[in-house]
Amino acid sequence: MRAPDDSPPSETDEAMSADAKRPLASSLTLLGKVQGAEKLLLSGRRSREHDLESAVIFFLEFLRGFESFEFDRPCVTVFGSARFPEGHPHYELARAVGRELARAGYAVMTGAGPGIMEAANRGAKEAGGVSVGCNIRLPREQKPNPYLDRFIEFEHFFIRKVMLVKYSSAFVVMPGGFGTLNEVFEVITLIQTGKLERFPIVTMGGDCWEELRSFIRRTLIGQGTIDESDLALARPAKTPEEAVRIVREGHRGNAMGS
Repeated sequence: MRAPDDSPPSETDEAMSADAKRPLASSLTLLGKVQGAEKLLLSGRRSREHDLESAVIFFLEFLRGFESFEFDRPCVTVFGSARFPEGHPHYELARAVGRELARAGYAVMTGAGPGIMEAANRGAKEAGGVSVGCNIRLPREQKPNPYLDRFIEFEHFFIRKVMLVKYSSAFVVMPGGFGTLNEVFEVITLIQTGKLERFPIVTMGGDCWEELRSFIRRTLIGQGTIDESDLALARPAKTPEEAVRIVREGHRGNAMGS
């Protein structure tokens, strides 16, 4: 930690000072945040003092998440690209998914940004459901979308991903970029390795996932790096109603197996 008295401020201290001048994005917590902390952490080898400071920041950011989210119903996380605007077929499908999940009694969680995330939150809110998000500052995701009952803003990607997984018992995956692929493959890996219950994973959005499944079958399964049965960890759905049915079936199956 930073030494007292006349010791020069560290990189993290300067980031904290700059961030303190900005208004908090959410009134849900008194804990501050450190903008740029993840980039500092990953900038290469640093002193043990700086790494210990980072560990404290991780703890505070986790604590902010834990104190902010509490649900009276099961939660489903919807993953997908920030780049699909209102009116795009994928946006409207995600909106309908959010609406059907809310009507079925599920809270809807997203990454809180625009595009697919906004659409799913919007649908849930329009149906009178619970709509929450875990935001992060990115070039195309500067602000949380306006359809959130509550949200929290994270600095570290890995902490945000923990929160998106921790509170959910099912996942709906719409088309997206590297971030969406990262999220869905991490959830699949957690299930495959027994670190996460076998919660339902539903893929939606046309040919996107069929192309990926073909690639996986041709390369990963073809070379023996995963089993054929691993493909069944994610199930495709064409309609919001089918997606909700898969989610419900998965929950019933988990309940029977517990």
